[in-house]
Amino acid sequence: MPNPVTWFEIVGRDGKKLQDFYASLLDWKIDANNPMNYGMVPHDHGDGEHGIGGGIAGSQDATTAMVTVYVEVADIPATLKKAESMGGKTVMPQMDVPGGPTIAQFADPEGNVIGLMKAGSMGQ
Repeated sequence: MPNPVTWFEIVGRDGKKLQDFYASLLDWKIDANNPMNYGMVPHDHGDGEHGIGGGIAGSQDATTAMVTVYVEVADIPATLKKAESMGGKTVMPQMDVPGGPTIAQFADPEGNVIGLMKAGSMGQ
């Protein structure tokens, strides 16, 4: 499949509470041992089963709750430009996450926010 979904993000007012909720509900191993307390959900839990990796965190403004999927693309600026030409809107321009991937976000014509991740940038 071209441009697969490769990451998800669950963000809410209380990141720790969300991390505990999903860890207990779904038996996810969540590692938030980092300066931002960003809960990393691995794509492989060591049991031979694979899924999509993701993150669970508190929102920066402490009022927003949302779920975002990230799609891997070869050219983020070109994808944002195409989305805008089709009625979408750039929500977050391309940025390099320190120690992580290159990402951006756009809203589709209905306002759904979708993340973009540059192919091959995860774990830089």
